[in-house]
Amino acid sequence: MDFGVVLQADPPSSAVVSLMRRAERNGFRYGWTFDSTVLWQEPFVLYSRILEHTDRLIVGPMVTNPSTRAPEVTASTFATLNEMYGNRTVCGIGRGDSAMRVAGRPPNTLARLGEAIGAIRELAEGREAYVGDHRIKIPWIKDGKLPVWMAAYGPKALAMAGELADGFILQLADPFLTEWMIKAVRQAATDAGRDPADVTICVAAPAYVGD
Repeated sequence: MDFGVVLQADPPSSAVVSLMRRAERNGFRYGWTFDSTVLWQEPFVLYSRILEHTDRLIVGPMVTNPSTRAPEVTASTFATLNEMYGNRTVCGIGRGDSAMRVAGRPPNTLARLGEAIGAIRELAEGREAYVGDHRIKIPWIKDGKLPVWMAAYGPKALAMAGELADGFILQLADPFLTEWMIKAVRQAATDAGRDPADVTICVAAPAYVGD
């Protein structure tokens, strides 16, 4: 079992970087921040600093979404970080409830999210993918690696996580609901012909920077 820390990206950004460095020193493997651009500071700027000042910590958003950041932008951003710091990122992605709400727009549909999961992973690992109706490839990416973990709660989203994602993110503390949701994801993976053990399970609760 691995452990990670989830931080709000509130000013000062130097405090977030410092806490992530401390997390690595204390044996944490993952360092996450939220990605709601109106509510918190820009996470990918922070990731560059965190990765520069750590050696092993894996970073990522909990979670980004396919509308405030287009899939090709997300893929290129992760691939740039990975080229600089050696494949130490995970793309956590979901419908974008808070990010879209504060921007005055509805969350993404599951259909859009499912398309984005495949496109981001393919593009960030140097392969071609459809973004909308257009097939593209990011030519400079070599030997890229990007696991894409999906946040999910409802039955349809849980099924999609099991079918498509490399990991399942659950921001919930209730043990009974957690057990039921993990079983649903693993069953969906089995039904899709996947080994359920290939779907990483991430159960998370937020921590806070500040008073």
